[in-house]
Amino acid sequence: MTTLLTVVILIVCFLLGAVILVQNPKGGGLANGFQGASQIGGVQRTSNFLEKATWYLAAALFVLCILVGSFAGNGSLDVGVDESFAPTAAPIETME
Repeated sequence: MTTLLTVVILIVCFLLGAVILVQNPKGGGLANGFQGASQIGGVQRTSNFLEKATWYLAAALFVLCILVGSFAGNGSLDVGVDESFAPTAAPIETME
């Protein structure tokens, strides 16, 4: 199950990166290619779609990472003290 979720996380990361790279930080993004169609209103819908896709993909990535962490947390990860590294007390020698 962890492997499947990891593959889905990689797909979501790829899609999120692609959606972010399509956008322009100043609000232009895909709108720069549609200069003549700005009166129609299609550019506004494109930027709204990209913004919503970014939020949905980010939320999906967050939820998937939490799920993978909860499934992987049931493994053999132990945060306790390892006894093999504990110092041993040297025998006390008495002077007689």
